[in-house]
Amino acid sequence: MPPHSIGSGTISFGLVSIPVRMYSAASSGGVAFNMLHAKCGSRIKQQTFCPVCNEVVERGALVRGYEFAKDQYARVTDEELKALEGEASKIVDIAEFVPLESVDPIYFEKTYYLGPDKGGDKAYRLLADAMAKHGRVALAKFVMRGKESLVLIRPAQGGLMLHTMYFADEVRSFGEIERGESAKIKEGELELALQLIDGLSKDAFRPEGYADEYRQRVLDLVNQKVEGKEVAATGPEVKRAQVIDLMDALKQSLAKRVAAAEAAAPAEKKPLAKAGRAQVPAPARKAQGGKK
Repeated sequence: MPPHSIGSGTISFGLVSIPVRMYSAASSGGVAFNMLHAKCGSRIKQQTFCPVCNEVVERGALVRGYEFAKDQYARVTDEELKALEGEASKIVDIAEFVPLESVDPIYFEKTYYLGPDKGGDKAYRLLADAMAKHGRVALAKFVMRGKESLVLIRPAQGGLMLHTMYFADEVRSFGEIERGESAKIKEGELELALQLIDGLSKDAFRPEGYADEYRQRVLDLVNQKVEGKEVAATGPEVKRAQVIDLMDALKQSLAKRVAAAEAAAPAEKKPLAKAGRAQVPAPARKAQGGKK
């Protein structure tokens, strides 16, 4: 089944307009559960309750309110919010192009694929190729579901991707966090740490090499329960040794890494016995050589 578009818009820069359609690039793979009444096993219903009127409030009777002071609210309707969006809700107006490496990943929120809409194929292809050749990404503002977002458009996999981003005032300062500035690094610790990193380094990120093992255990548990089996859910036992000396811990980690690499070495690199001749321990060979 082809992917379903979740919306449309127009990328605009200079006098160029590119109609595009947006598609979700990823979705959470978590296992969803419904809340049941333990007594009868029925699925419960969520209700909105007003403690002042002491009654359940229907959804149609709800309005939005912004608390500007304690227990004081300014009411805002959906129509008023919609009117503020205007035509900007369909326009992705590119403000500037910057190198991708200059954008800290902490600003990335969610990712979407962009595909050309009717009549936009050539302009879409031109923008994607030009950005890829120039090594630049685009920054713009875009209104999605009533919320104005900072977005980044980048060339990837032969097309264009759109990342919604956090605004600067939404990202907390790292300066508020203790980062171990007062710690003293012993001589040789940095070199051992670099060796350990080198031993675990790969040329590229391969996402297919990682899987959500917890999700699989949950699914296995559910399937066993569906089959009527009684199970005792236990997670994998993880033994964590208390780190007392950093240098010793680095040495042990490096030694384990080297041992694992040697054990995984191809068998053909190990010396083999000659065919038709049994391996005889050295002391036994000496004893045999002494007999006439």
